[in-house]
Amino acid sequence: MVKSAGPAGRGKRVPVDCGDLPFVIRRDGTWLYRGSPIGRKSMVCLFASVLKRDDEGHFLLETPAERGRIAVEDAPFVAVGLEWSGDGQSQVLHFRTNIDEIVTAGPGHGLRVSHNLLTCEPTPYLHVRDGAGMFPIEARVSRSVYYELVALAEPGIKFGKRVLGVWSQGVFFSLGELASCTD
Repeated sequence: MVKSAGPAGRGKRVPVDCGDLPFVIRRDGTWLYRGSPIGRKSMVCLFASVLKRDDEGHFLLETPAERGRIAVEDAPFVAVGLEWSGDGQSQVLHFRTNIDEIVTAGPGHGLRVSHNLLTCEPTPYLHVRDGAGMFPIEARVSRSVYYELVALAEPGIKFGKRVLGVWSQGVFFSLGELASCTD
């Protein structure tokens, strides 16, 4: 194990780089090891607990001793459940991921919507935790949860445009622009 000088002269372990690891996280949230699904949820949760994202956007599994890159087809997690309380600006949205992590949308956990360039189909994402640099670790919001969000949505203004969106912890998140009607 390589040690480097850390703050105040203390050594800090630098994990050994193992290169590419034989893990893939599919778009549906299924974790594969050497092409086979990891069937035990407790194992997926363990691996998810050491999932990181580097400043180049690569996903890593990193322990204090070792680290290696893994392939992720879309986002490593899927938001599969939604509970909410309140309404309007006092509304709070709690998402449950496929690894049973609860993430509350708000100032530190934003919602964003990406659109497919060919179909314009919206895909919403929830910020689960920070990665390095500008690359967060996100959960793709499942279609059924997205429909629940749309049912909770209300009109608003974002960046000077009329949008449909949802509130959580005092933050308004746009789900998409409202079509303008002309007679």
